[in-house]
Amino acid sequence: MTEPRIAVAVVTMGNRPAEVDALLESVAKQDLAPHRIVIVGNGCPLPDFAERLALPGEVTPIELDENLGCPGGRNAALEQLREFGDVDVVVDLDDDGLLVDADVLRRVRDLYAADDRLGIVGFRIADENGETQQRHVPRIGKSDPLRGGYVTGFLGGGHALRMTMLAETGDWPAEFFFAHEETDLAWRAADAGWRILYAPEILLQHPKTSPARHAIYHRVTARNRVWLTRRRLPLALIPVHLGIWILLTLARNRSRAGLRAWFGGFLEGLREPAGERRPMRWRTVWGLCRLGRPPVI
Repeated sequence: MTEPRIAVAVVTMGNRPAEVDALLESVAKQDLAPHRIVIVGNGCPLPDFAERLALPGEVTPIELDENLGCPGGRNAALEQLREFGDVDVVVDLDDDGLLVDADVLRRVRDLYAADDRLGIVGFRIADENGETQQRHVPRIGKSDPLRGGYVTGFLGGGHALRMTMLAETGDWPAEFFFAHEETDLAWRAADAGWRILYAPEILLQHPKTSPARHAIYHRVTARNRVWLTRRRLPLALIPVHLGIWILLTLARNRSRAGLRAWFGGFLEGLREPAGERRPMRWRTVWGLCRLGRPPVI
């Protein structure tokens, strides 16, 4: 059993300095030191973390000239890690998250060491009271957040990715900027035969939030959903997936402004290029169904 080398990547817009410091301090307290730490300033300057904090491993700051969104920022971290060439698994952490337990990186290492087809590990997200929002459980319905196992997707706030998997599937869809980038990557991973594990024993503490707090939420959520289906689903499933989500949006959203933005983004997704079309195989569709989440919901 070989022991994979772990890197930690954090993307920040510079508006949460106290939270980033606390997160990095929780990384420093891990009983397994990361091989490397990469911190991406998404259109913002970065302080000298290595000077201010006692951090383990090699710390590499990357300052981007503009905000490329979460997937674009994470791609910048991956590009740097590939240049180093000495990392096997990257752990992505939201800049306002916190590693409460000291064994997170060790648990990640052990999971990957035990399964060479494990591509993605999703962490459990819980607030400071230990509560996990249902939208953070990668299953349909009111699923127990403490039930782990193989799933069809993962959470962007805290997860781990195998570098060899990314070499095969490709990186994050940077053009998405925000929303559904995890699903795009998860579907590519599943189609390539990689396993996705939800590991609730690995916890990232994160404040309770609503995705609608972002001003662009309704528009990009709809646009990216259309792009996602155009890129990844067999033709027969595209109208099924989009039809279900139109009905769900109408049932859930009571805001006229929100609906107007959502349908504007939906039309944008139909008009604008979606990127390379690589639809998943029907075998993958069946595999996702067996795991409890058909790719139309």
